Amino acid sequence: MRQKEWKLVITFRTTADAIAFEKACKANDKPGRMIPVPREISAGCGLAWASVPEEKDGMAVFLEEQNIKCEEMKVLFC
Repeated sequence: MRQKEWKLVITFRTTADAIAFEKACKANDKPGRMIPVPREISAGCGLAWASVPEEKDGMAVFLEEQNIKCEEMKVLFC
């Protein structure tokens, strides 16, 4: 079982947006991985991108550059 830690969690309304963001992150060496949405929050598609909290501003800019809309962006202990 993974140890809990602070994470930046980005949720998406659609699976297509989540997969497009994962693909863009991998292609651009952005840190993080796809996870199921933590139970503390809810999201439309059930998928979320988890990264380090320090990346919040950078990920917001990256989302805009990639023209991908996120549902929510939060720092959570999960």
